[in-house]
Amino acid sequence: MRSSAARSLSRWVIGVSTLAIAAAPATALAQTGTTQNTQADSTQTAPTPTPSAQGSQSPAVVADTAQDIVVTGIRASLRSSMNIKRNAIGVVDAISAEDIGKFPDTNLAESLQRITGVSIDRSNGEGSTVTVRGFGPSFNLVLLNGRQMPTSTIGDGVSAPSSRSFDFANLASEGVKALEVYKSGEATLESGGIGSTINIITPRPLDRPGLHGSFSVKGILDSSRNGKKPITPEISGIISDTFADNRIGIMLIGDYSKIERSNNSANVGWRDGYLGSYSPDNNWGALPMAPDPRAANITNRPGPNDVYAVAQNASYDIVDTNRERINGQAVLQFRPVDSLTATLDYTYSRYTIETHDSSVGIYYNHADTSSAWTDGPIADPIFYSEHFQQSENKDYTYSGSLTKTLNENKSLGFNLKWEAPQGVTITLDAHHSTAESKPDSPYGNSNSVTTAIFGIDNQSINFQHDFPIISTSFYPGIDPLDAGQIHATGNVFRNSYFKDRINQIRLMGHYDNEGSFLDSIDWGVDYVDNKVRSAYGYIQNDTWGGLGTPDDIPDNLFTLESINDKFPGLNGVGQDGMISQFYTFDFNKLVPLLDQKFGICGGDGSCRSPYTTDRQFDERTIAPYIQVANKFDLFGNPAHLVLGVRYETTTIRSSGVVLFPAATSWNSANELNITFSGNTTDTLKGHYQNWLPAFNFDMEPLHNVKLRAAYSHTITRPNYADLQGGRTIDQLFRVDAPATGSQGNPGLLPYKSKNIDLSAEWYYGPSSYISVGYFHKDISNFIGSTRFNTVSNLTNPSSGPLTRAAIAALSAANPGVPPTSTAIRNYIATNYPDAVYYTGGDSPQLIIPGTPDDDPLIYQITTPVNSDQTATIDGWEFAIQHNFWNTGFGVILNYTIVDGSAKYNNTLPFDVTQFALTGLSNSANAVAFYDKGPIQFRVAYNWRDQFLQASGPNPTYIEPYGQVDLSGSFEFMHGLSLYGQVINLTGASRRAHRRSDAYVTSISPGYARYSAGIRFTF
Repeated sequence: MRSSAARSLSRWVIGVSTLAIAAAPATALAQTGTTQNTQADSTQTAPTPTPSAQGSQSPAVVADTAQDIVVTGIRASLRSSMNIKRNAIGVVDAISAEDIGKFPDTNLAESLQRITGVSIDRSNGEGSTVTVRGFGPSFNLVLLNGRQMPTSTIGDGVSAPSSRSFDFANLASEGVKALEVYKSGEATLESGGIGSTINIITPRPLDRPGLHGSFSVKGILDSSRNGKKPITPEISGIISDTFADNRIGIMLIGDYSKIERSNNSANVGWRDGYLGSYSPDNNWGALPMAPDPRAANITNRPGPNDVYAVAQNASYDIVDTNRERINGQAVLQFRPVDSLTATLDYTYSRYTIETHDSSVGIYYNHADTSSAWTDGPIADPIFYSEHFQQSENKDYTYSGSLTKTLNENKSLGFNLKWEAPQGVTITLDAHHSTAESKPDSPYGNSNSVTTAIFGIDNQSINFQHDFPIISTSFYPGIDPLDAGQIHATGNVFRNSYFKDRINQIRLMGHYDNEGSFLDSIDWGVDYVDNKVRSAYGYIQNDTWGGLGTPDDIPDNLFTLESINDKFPGLNGVGQDGMISQFYTFDFNKLVPLLDQKFGICGGDGSCRSPYTTDRQFDERTIAPYIQVANKFDLFGNPAHLVLGVRYETTTIRSSGVVLFPAATSWNSANELNITFSGNTTDTLKGHYQNWLPAFNFDMEPLHNVKLRAAYSHTITRPNYADLQGGRTIDQLFRVDAPATGSQGNPGLLPYKSKNIDLSAEWYYGPSSYISVGYFHKDISNFIGSTRFNTVSNLTNPSSGPLTRAAIAALSAANPGVPPTSTAIRNYIATNYPDAVYYTGGDSPQLIIPGTPDDDPLIYQITTPVNSDQTATIDGWEFAIQHNFWNTGFGVILNYTIVDGSAKYNNTLPFDVTQFALTGLSNSANAVAFYDKGPIQFRVAYNWRDQFLQASGPNPTYIEPYGQVDLSGSFEFMHGLSLYGQVINLTGASRRAHRRSDAYVTSISPGYARYSAGIRFTF
């Protein structure tokens, strides 16, 4: 019996914790804990404890006391995961490590795709981000041991990084104990995941007393690598020990891996989605109409209500990628008394990626074009070609790019857990974490240099195969395979930086009422301070008409590459007329040469641009919550009702330093340039608050059968680019179109979803179950965009008195034929030579600068806004996990059906604003395994149906994709195993398109990745 002093102490603890919540400002709150309360299950002989916010260790060996059988390996992992699902509040799925340092997959994202309703996106051949129930990466919150982790990424270098999504490629799987996927809401959960909240749990030394460890070495061979295929290493280790009568624990985890692979692709860029009746005055990008004589070159012209698009550019890209990752974690735990545990942990990851892209490409001017089309309502292109006059000196480009970035993640955390008397537990958890991305080359993070041979006669793309067939012909004397004819042309060097810092502190309380109707109470308060900085700048030389002469570049810098063998197995490769060879060049040798000769980087060898745009963003959230769990009998069987509410208030302050537009010039037929000088700064603020209720109910109408029902409100915050302040004006704009720009809106509200989850689960064996689930989501506050026009301080040289005079004269000379932009520029140059100047080498580039007499330049600014659009998503999840008695064989099968109310209509033209849900697709997994004695073997098939990747004026779809993976191990002596894995055994390829299959945007062949190694565990 507890003393009255102990009871008083417990009441005092509860009172102090409650006062801490009450003292929080009524206008400020955030999201917490990943403490998941387990529910007692009398039918489970050996329940696996659900990991807490500190990630308590799930046993790698599960004892079935009813049968006196000790289960290890894959079956232990599956039983542990099943118990988490069974004992959870709400709808939860999980994956557990088979043993210390032995997670089922080498990549965490590839493990997650085995879970019902989860599919992944791949980057450079590896799983990187996840989609859950049709919601993409930015709609899924990822936690590490219950803590919100910062994310960082840098992309093209000329726009703000935007994603909040966590890249799982940053973390090695060897240091992970379990992954929990929360699909329904709870008041105790951090907010931010409409699709799901994913908690990555790492082991703790005191959860498994004694000396334990695991070390492995393996080699990786990626068959996609162009040329020589090296075997690269991965070395990992984890060691844990406890001292002082298990009062002190220390754990160290380390991992080093390197992968060299290739991701070759064919790419097509498209211009708009026109109706067949559409033809702007200058016909640029739209099919010409009679009386324009070029209309005769169109076979089966799309009808007036048919939608079509024209190719803008196309290329074949040979892409080589080197990826290197270092992970480490150190954990120190101290338990001076049984009721008090202190944990200090530090997690580090360093991820570098270097990509070399060599390509051959064409670009359309949309002047003398020919084309053929299928019937509508979506008119597919059969071919699209363009003829050029010899005087046009049309370019055929050989491009090279180098992308090299360094990502570093650091997290220092502290946790103090006190198991007070009277069933009260108080936990204080805090961490300081950063994610930083920056360039890892002297040129910046994303750079491209273009060379070209001038003199194309005709260029064409044939779209009758899965693979686009690019063909070219040249005027006499022009040989595309003569390195002595290659000119340097334009180039761009992008320099970006991104850092995300999160400081978070959580005070959490739990009261266990020891089995009464009031089973438990959870309460707490979170504070999250998320600070983001993104900066970028670039050096761009628009010398696309030629820089110097071919003699300026030594021929030995170029290497002739074949194309057909880089795209094995793709339908259409090697067709007659297809480009089959092109020149690549040594990027790191060409850049210093061009800088020395032409000063493309200023002549000093430094191509890193200063940051011309620098944005700061601070988001602070305070969130108290309370959750009450009740347990009772219903029809003679146990039932649970969990009621909770979370209140959040968030304030945002965003400021940006951006370039100030200073002048304009007309630099090519269809493009004009803006030059910048100096900076301007602005600051914007925002604020929002939300009440997030959550109700979870479950019951057992029959022995080992569980029914669940849940209702909750969840949110996902806008991405960083949408919130960041500062108006950015694009450097290039088109003839007869406004200049474009963008600015963020920190006043945006988060996406909000009202969720219903229903499920039925039958646990018919110690490691076997069947489940059926239904989910429904009503989503509001969707973020769209709006545009507004504003008059700038600049003028438009393509819209002024000289242009109008040229149009009048050319129209009089050729009645009924709208003059092209090239003809207008040439007329101005001939008749008003004082208004123009030239730049460049053998092919001088005509420049027409803006003057005060020209018409004012209009800016069309795009800004994000919360739309009135709402959408619903409905889905079904079916899963079965079955072990075939004690044979060692088993299967895991699951299938997810997802359907949304907002779908893209491909038959509407580009200028009709559409709202559509992206990422929605059906998915399935089939896994068969054998686990008995020293042998483990697993074959897994993962499939995802076609889904809409991006909407806007023109959609992009990712076509259906299925992948087969194999893994196996053999323990030839206790604790010592040989293991191997094959990823994408059948070499499945990936393809994307626009409104129909014919509008291919990219296609890449697939390759298998092999690994084999040895693991020692003790």
